Amino acid sequence: MIHLQNVSFKYQRQEVIQDLTLTFPIGQIIGIAGENGSGKSTLLKMIAGIQRPQKGTITIHNTSLSRLNAVDVAYLPDMDLFYSFYTGKELFAFYASQFPDFSVEKAMEVAEYLEVNVNVKLKKLSKGNRGRAKMAATLGRNTPYYVMDEPFSGLDPIVRESLIKGLIRYTNVETQSIILSTHELHEVEPILDQLIVLKDGKVIAQDELEAIRFNTNQDAVSWMKNVTKEKVTVNE
Repeated sequence: MIHLQNVSFKYQRQEVIQDLTLTFPIGQIIGIAGENGSGKSTLLKMIAGIQRPQKGTITIHNTSLSRLNAVDVAYLPDMDLFYSFYTGKELFAFYASQFPDFSVEKAMEVAEYLEVNVNVKLKKLSKGNRGRAKMAATLGRNTPYYVMDEPFSGLDPIVRESLIKGLIRYTNVETQSIILSTHELHEVEPILDQLIVLKDGKVIAQDELEAIRFNTNQDAVSWMKNVTKEKVTVNE
């Protein structure tokens, strides 16, 4: 379990994350949504151990999270050019040299399923195929948590659909969790267990998808728009 307690983070004088308290259990797919600048990427970087909170604590398995025990988190950044000078095979070999939990065999299997050519340098692949290669490299690791920053951003619907299917096929829903930020909420909604909505670095709404549908009779996109609108109205 990953737990954040009263976590805050500033860039210069701007408070990007404000006093967040959240828990990410094992065995769920958790979506993080919000407008640009709401703090999604910063939150994921802290969960991955790349950035440290300036206030508050983050623990994983009841131990303070650091770069050392962040090995239990496989992180997929939102950058497009991702080790662009490597072929897919070279990328997998590099991951294998860095992460003891990495399986080249699994990564190759995911790449084959996603129909990406692992013999071509990443910079020569289309954006969609680079996205597939990044996903294969991330899922090649065997960790309790996969943390993914906008894994479907800028990709066409067919690519997004294949990546979503890959997520389901190559993760164990009982022993692993996926935490992902996304603007493609409509397409990701069917696989989500929980949705967290951020605004100005704060959680303005959080609920299980089943509860959202049952209690509000809305889909996730409509629910998110309404709670965001309500928050803006309250603050005016």
